[in-house]
Amino acid sequence: MVKVKARSSESVDQLLRRFKKACEKEGLTRALKRVSFYEKPSITRNRKKRQAQKRKMQATMLAKS
Repeated sequence: MVKVKARSSESVDQLLRRFKKACEKEGLTRALKRVSFYEKPSITRNRKKRQAQKRKMQATMLAKS
């Protein structure tokens, strides 16, 4: 859950900008886009497979360092 507290003398536009940035950082916008449209099961499988490969690659890179 993203919470943004207003700072002193901060405009609504600045607060909204910080909120949007926090949502992007959390990955909420990407998750909403993914859920809003139907995704074929094969595409879901492929996406999850790519994510697993990426995690595995990052783990091996960290282990080598």
